Amino acid sequence: MQLRYNFRVYPTSRQQHELAKAFGCARVVFNDGLRARQEAREQGLPYVSDGELSKRVITEAKRTAERAWLGEVSVVVLQQALADLTVAYRNFFASATGKRRGRKVAPPRFRSRKDNRQAIRFTANARFRVLDNGRLRLPKIGNLRVVWSRHLPAEPSSVTIIRDAAGRYFASFVVQAADETLPVTGSEVGIDLGLTHFAVLSDGTKVAAPKFLRRAARKLKRLQQGLSRKQRGSKNRKKAVVTVARAHARVADTRRDWQHKLSTTIIRDNQAVYVEDLCVAGLGRTRLAKSVHDAGWAGFTAMLEYKAARYGRTFTRVDRFFPSTRMCSQCGRINDKMTLNVRAWDCPCGAAHDRDINAAINVLAAGRAESLNDRGAHIRPAPVPAARREAVIHPDAARSTRSAEGIPVP
Repeated sequence: MQLRYNFRVYPTSRQQHELAKAFGCARVVFNDGLRARQEAREQGLPYVSDGELSKRVITEAKRTAERAWLGEVSVVVLQQALADLTVAYRNFFASATGKRRGRKVAPPRFRSRKDNRQAIRFTANARFRVLDNGRLRLPKIGNLRVVWSRHLPAEPSSVTIIRDAAGRYFASFVVQAADETLPVTGSEVGIDLGLTHFAVLSDGTKVAAPKFLRRAARKLKRLQQGLSRKQRGSKNRKKAVVTVARAHARVADTRRDWQHKLSTTIIRDNQAVYVEDLCVAGLGRTRLAKSVHDAGWAGFTAMLEYKAARYGRTFTRVDRFFPSTRMCSQCGRINDKMTLNVRAWDCPCGAAHDRDINAAINVLAAGRAESLNDRGAHIRPAPVPAARREAVIHPDAARSTRSAEGIPVP
């Protein structure tokens, strides 16, 4: 499977200048391609093909005085910008026609130099390579110093240079890695995600919610207040923007590191993992939006999914409409809806339940049922063949019925 490895890079002042030019050229080519296709649509012309678009906004544009500076960067960077535009259009068309599942995808928009994230991509034909001294050689940029936290398992097929809102630079390598199957274990676990406890496992384990954003709220508030006092357009305001972005990046990095450790532990210890499919987008529009985004459920479940696929584990999402909280895990009775302040309840069958542990047990049972169904097992009762006298209409049936009702039979 394809994996992405991110490493911090530290370009020099000259290399930062060259990267800024590459970011700008890729952005201009992307916007020119988007504008060309929008104008063709407004004029009723056919959709501009990829080859024609590349010829118009890259090859021919370099010969003009207005776009002659496009030749100062690697052409692969410009071609990959158009490839990103093509992928954006494909996703939009697939979403509009119903071929793409999930939330609706908006049409591509113009990129801005003020966007928080700037990125360029080099593929194998750009002839980038990692040198023996650990430096990353990029065409027309130079040798970047990389902080290697681990070894790449194979030769990378592409590398993306990213500059985030905090002014940090990263090299993101795409590598084709072989699956690493872990030893088989006999344990399976159902997970109920929440806010008081980040995760409650079906075996009774409760993982407290770290609430990284809440813990950093006081510092973030102070930095945001300082930013609001700075004059717009001043250098001090630019510095304050970077300071706030670094504080938020520290919170995001801490959350991501914690989720990676927890997801790795769960995948290593369990052969199958079942999680309820939550509507995070809908919960993010409620009064609990800040806590929901602070929890980061979507990122955590995505980690569980790809790690399960890599290490030979089973991962299943249980339907979000499954009544895991209201169903008794002992007798299967579904009770009325309960408010969030009800953390424990008793079933008429005599079972006493902890709300979250009971939900995790039900998620485990539902996940097992769905997993068996994926393997071809009969979850519903098999059809029973009807008796011959019930399934066949005899030739004399109509004659006998009409005679019984007093209707003359010819």
